[in-house]
Amino acid sequence: MSTYRAFEVTGTRNFKPVDREIVEPGAGHVRIRVETCGVCHTDALTVEGMREDPSRPLVPGHEIVGVIDAVGDGVHAWHVGERVGVGYLGGQCGECDFCRRGDFVNCANQPLTGGSVDGGYAEVVHARSSALVRIPEGMSAIEAAPLLCAGLTTFNALREAGPLAGGLVAVQGIGGLGHLGLQYATKLGYRVAAIARGTGKAELAAKLGADHYIDSAAEDPGEALRRLGGAAAIIATAASGASMSPLVAGLAPRGHLLVVGASADPLSVSTGELIFGTRTISGSLTGSAIQNEDNLDFSMRHGIRPMTEVLPLSEAPKAYERMMSGEARFRVVLDMAA
Repeated sequence: MSTYRAFEVTGTRNFKPVDREIVEPGAGHVRIRVETCGVCHTDALTVEGMREDPSRPLVPGHEIVGVIDAVGDGVHAWHVGERVGVGYLGGQCGECDFCRRGDFVNCANQPLTGGSVDGGYAEVVHARSSALVRIPEGMSAIEAAPLLCAGLTTFNALREAGPLAGGLVAVQGIGGLGHLGLQYATKLGYRVAAIARGTGKAELAAKLGADHYIDSAAEDPGEALRRLGGAAAIIATAASGASMSPLVAGLAPRGHLLVVGASADPLSVSTGELIFGTRTISGSLTGSAIQNEDNLDFSMRHGIRPMTEVLPLSEAPKAYERMMSGEARFRVVLDMAA
């Protein structure tokens, strides 16, 4: 094959199927034959034109699983035939001040897969070797793809919350992120409360490991958490600052609210709620490649899997619309072999 199929995006939701020429990877990069690519809400930054130059054609997608079929100069630790993944962070530079201090997530010179460089709505993708994640043997490409972003995001947020032995962990929003967050929190040994609007997801939350279910449409979630003794940590996954704001009052003393759901509206908090109880609010941005390997290994050993809907590459625009509609249960994955 001398060409491969891909979907480029320009402007706003302007998808275009194209055939691209297959080229050799550059220095420090590998070429990957894509098997699957998850469709994530962050893809909206590219598809909705919220990037630096929306007129430049770009391939979205950053939950990529595939097989290396060529390596560029200077790549020594990775080989043709290895099964790998690539997440949202496209590989640290290793030279900026953040990298020199080991803070690879905040690398100042890191490409964003599907956001600043071409991503995985394609049969072939190129990636920096520092972005590569080894996929565990026995984990399917369809299962692995959403774990590379949605899984890592919630897994790392729980780890950043610190040791919470026996504590109550709340997961707000039972969607693409939240349904995985419930599984991680349960397998990490915490008491778990699920928070969502309405009672429609109560049964699912219990199956995923939740000990308690809070209907935020029927009661104040902060007050409900206080009745349970207060949450040591809350993972806020719903893309709504207004829905996150009442959660702060439900934190136990020294409790930590970790925001992973990106929202256009602000989160409002009383200074007293932070000061009295020494509570913390912070954001959590996915994780590094090696942290992603930890995430996949933990997921494999503990049976954590995403709920997926699978579509072929030819239906990439439909897959994106399905994800954006909020009707998907819960992660949409493009399968190149379908």
